Amino acid sequence: MKIVVIGASGLLGSVLVPKLELISNEVITLGWSASNHYRCDVGNRESINHTLDILKPIIIINLVALTDIDLCESDPRQAFKVNVQILENIVSWIETSSRICHLVQISTDHVYDGMGPHLESQVMLTNYYAFSKYAAELVALRVSATVLRTNFFGKSKRDKKVSFTDWIIKNIKDNEFFFLFNDVFFSPLSMETLAQMISIVITEKPQGVYNLGSREGLSKSAFALLFADKLNLESSNMKATSIDDVTFMKTYRPKDMRMDVTKFEKHLGVSLPTLEDEIDSVIDDYYETA
Repeated sequence: MKIVVIGASGLLGSVLVPKLELISNEVITLGWSASNHYRCDVGNRESINHTLDILKPIIIINLVALTDIDLCESDPRQAFKVNVQILENIVSWIETSSRICHLVQISTDHVYDGMGPHLESQVMLTNYYAFSKYAAELVALRVSATVLRTNFFGKSKRDKKVSFTDWIIKNIKDNEFFFLFNDVFFSPLSMETLAQMISIVITEKPQGVYNLGSREGLSKSAFALLFADKLNLESSNMKATSIDDVTFMKTYRPKDMRMDVTKFEKHLGVSLPTLEDEIDSVIDDYYETA
């Protein structure tokens, strides 16, 4: 089974690719950086068509995304180019190729707001980042595709790529005062668990949109306090506050992104962990750092 991973140089790609290599000896990374097996301008349709014609993948996993929410809001053209147009190029190749190819598109929990946990049908778009990612979902669903709405954390394996838990640790170690929101809720997975679930997805190839997160989500502040407590770290420089009370946020962020993961569990025959379980799963990775 030949698997092409596009955008593998990010946080998730560094964990996902080794996991995929355990189930396939044909995992190929594709992108514009020199770290990829194949260099390709994925924003150029001719370039990506030529490369995919050579590789002939059975599975394509798209990890490419512009996730800077403020940048997406101030430059929607760039958000569209990265989050939608690149996927348009991938989907166009699948549509015109004579080969059967399944697409796995990584989406976001930012397509939700209002009281959670949310079912897949309960979309509420509140900023341009969410809009661009939802538009990409619609593009992906033109072909055989699994769209995974998710969020993730864990220790980064990439230089200059920082996860939410990395950011918490750095602020605590540097004794930097920082805010965490007690009215913003989410239900992410560790990157290890997410990679494991994606490995199951590419075997089963379920069609459609699926929430993929932890059960029993937490507020951002509760998550950080629990994470610090499990590492026996002093958390006095953390301040829990409402997102409505800060002035440094340029763009509106959803307040409740918790997801109902029943559909994924039922269709894939798995039981997803609680968020506290997931925090426990990454603690060992941080002991040396802490």
